[in-house]
Amino acid sequence: MSRRTGRPSYQLSTPDSGRRRRLAVMVAVGLVIAVLGGAVGYAAGRPDEVESTIADIRRAEAQRDSAQIVELTATARRLREEISPVLGALRADPSVDRQPGPEQARQWRETLRRAVEVFANPPSGATATNVARGGLRGAVEQTSLAVESYLLAVTGPPGQRAALTELAKRQADQAATAWSVAATQLDQVNVDGGQGHQHVYLDGDHGDGAITPDGADEGSGG
Repeated sequence: MSRRTGRPSYQLSTPDSGRRRRLAVMVAVGLVIAVLGGAVGYAAGRPDEVESTIADIRRAEAQRDSAQIVELTATARRLREEISPVLGALRADPSVDRQPGPEQARQWRETLRRAVEVFANPPSGATATNVARGGLRGAVEQTSLAVESYLLAVTGPPGQRAALTELAKRQADQAATAWSVAATQLDQVNVDGGQGHQHVYLDGDHGDGAITPDGADEGSGG
């Protein structure tokens, strides 16, 4: 009579079955590598969100600064027409040219008061544009000081008139020089901003220390 021992029955593995298992493992590993490789390639080719945001900010800043340059140039042209006659009169030789009186000086003061107000609340822009704007403002403020000195000269004691007139002339010379520096900076930011050369210099100003236009055609070089 036979008796079952209760031991499990083992089946010997054949060479073919081993090869099939190894092949299955290799296929599975290959699929995993392919999936991971595709994911990495997608991540590497996708624009980084931070870089994209930075690019958007830079484009917005460039558009903003371009608009500010155009506006500042138009403002400078208008102010030049207003202060050029004032500076010309203050810098004139008092021994040759007839000196304006108090009424004219008061009109100049009102003109310069309005001109200074133009720069009261400047927008925030690129550094180069801010420098041009600050230079123009400084030139206008210096012109205003020259007008105040001249007004004191023509309304004050006669004994102080010559000294105050000379002071007003020196201040006007400094204002003209400051304007030429600011005009040069404004010309450069226009070129850099693609607007081309924009010459907003004082007409006929070739005084000591003043910067003159470079001779390039208007709008060229943009």
